[in-house]
Amino acid sequence: IFMGVSGCGKSVVAQSFAKRNQWQFIDADDIHNPANVAKMASGQPLTDADRIPWLNTLNELLLSASKERKPVALACSALKRTYRDLLGNNGLQLHFVLLEGSRKLLLSRLSNRSDHFMPATLLDSQLETLETPPKALIVNIAPPIDQIVDTVEAGLKERGAL
Repeated sequence: IFMGVSGCGKSVVAQSFAKRNQWQFIDADDIHNPANVAKMASGQPLTDADRIPWLNTLNELLLSASKERKPVALACSALKRTYRDLLGNNGLQLHFVLLEGSRKLLLSRLSNRSDHFMPATLLDSQLETLETPPKALIVNIAPPIDQIVDTVEAGLKERGAL
């Protein structure tokens, strides 16, 4: 699971990793229902109640891929431990890659993108919500994408997860 706050590059890094390793790629943003997208687009953070059906759907997708023995790179904020617990429900073995960067870099990325529903105004609430997983592979987002993917691959191999 490629996780972190909005603007950290979850989708781009997870997709690049998936392509390089011939894994399935899932972008959790594509799974949000229209009401959640509209809520975030209007600058309102989602509540846990908003997220639970979405997280359950993501768990079902991961479970299905696991049964078919298809490795998945999922781009998902997964900011709270309770969210990650729901993603790993049904005994799934998950590995978390936390993509981190400075607030200044994140804000710059959010301010410069026009093709996403998540406004820069929600960055601080996401940073406040983020609970760093104790066993996550933490990767700096400042380098170029290929270098980030190299770092992820090396870290996952070191942990026996790749």
